[in-house]
Amino acid sequence: MKILIVGAGQVGGSLAEHLANEEFDVTLVDRDAARLAELRERIDIQTVTGQAPHPDVMRRAGADDADMLIAVTGSDEVNMVACQVCYSLFRTPTKIARIRSASYLTREGLFSQEHMPIDVLINPERVVTEQIRQLLEHPGALQVLNFADGRVQLVAVKAYYGGPLVGQELRSLHQRIPNVETRVAAIFRRGQAIIPEGSTVIEADDDVFFIAATEHINAIMSELRRVERPYRRVIIAGGGLIGERLAQEIESLFSVKVIEHNAERCAQLAEGLSNAVVLHGDATDRELLLEENIEHTDVFCALTNDDEVNIMSSLLAKRLGARHVMALINKPSYVDLVQDGQVDVAISPQLATTSIVLTHIRRGDVAQVHRLRRGAAEAMETVAHGRPDESRVVGRRISDIDLPPGVSIGALVRGDEVLIAQDDLVVENDDHVILFLIDKRRVAAVERLFQVGLSFF
Repeated sequence: MKILIVGAGQVGGSLAEHLANEEFDVTLVDRDAARLAELRERIDIQTVTGQAPHPDVMRRAGADDADMLIAVTGSDEVNMVACQVCYSLFRTPTKIARIRSASYLTREGLFSQEHMPIDVLINPERVVTEQIRQLLEHPGALQVLNFADGRVQLVAVKAYYGGPLVGQELRSLHQRIPNVETRVAAIFRRGQAIIPEGSTVIEADDDVFFIAATEHINAIMSELRRVERPYRRVIIAGGGLIGERLAQEIESLFSVKVIEHNAERCAQLAEGLSNAVVLHGDATDRELLLEENIEHTDVFCALTNDDEVNIMSSLLAKRLGARHVMALINKPSYVDLVQDGQVDVAISPQLATTSIVLTHIRRGDVAQVHRLRRGAAEAMETVAHGRPDESRVVGRRISDIDLPPGVSIGALVRGDEVLIAQDDLVVENDDHVILFLIDKRRVAAVERLFQVGLSFF
């Protein structure tokens, strides 16, 4: 597949790296020749220097035979025009654009083949806000991912010393909560993935990924780790698009304070928010945090546009007594540095954006793709199709399916019914199959596994 990416910023560069590592044919377009040279030195991609979306630049980049355009510059308007040019002049089949402005996103009918031909809209702020909201609703979770329209969730938690299951075999989980079906999809121990079996023993500091019907998640979490009391007080550092959106969504559920350094922006926030308290100040100001009772704060969310400010304010808040801290991190190298330290959760907009794009790149009927462990692992929701004589999956028990190494099936969704994977469970046509891949290099093998004979179509 030939993919054309417009915009070599943090998002575009990260996307180019992820896709090139999966051996897609990637061409990156940007005005910044130095940035393109830097990326070309470490990533196997082609680059074109020029002003997108000028038709001659897009033609030089190979738009006339590209399978997909991904427009992720910092300008909504440039991204929209790039899609229009590729549709009108080059008939590019799939067009994906990052659109941040709510004034565009709320205009019904704007994005259509008749008006603005964009097939997939990406709004990282919306995705990140949803991620944080899910984490606030599940105290103690490191990651919460939805599948099958929210009927199933995959949740990661850290096992702590003294937790109910630390030192016990996984098979005992069913004995402790006999009325709840769940499955541990994977365990990451000291950075290494472990494929769980019934005899696997959970150790302290393991990152445990488990899957279950959404209504059972909190009950299972209480068994996997110490019981967390619900969050009540939240401080948001940064009143930008993400900070404002998060405050709007949670101010009726929590006691919310927003710290913003720009006085004019503070006035806008105060006017737009109903219950949240808006504070003018610096999130790295120790005295300000103490004045706002940081030691009684349940969650400190650092969501400014500056990675360094987010990291330093989170570390300071943690040292001063905040119960949990989350930091928005754009640079992948920073995510690796802080994730296993004092910052409880590092949130990457690039990883969220990559997951959305991969959903539309994967071969077969793929409904969801989520990158895990900073891109090392992947969770995928795909739909099984065909008759037993056409498919290597349909009509077979899970124990009889020839899954690639490091791949496991966590659950099936059949209509409104959630079926946690068991060896004797038989896959049926149109089942939504949720898989966990501890090695994303197995993606192609999984795609081939779910292909059906041409006669099915």
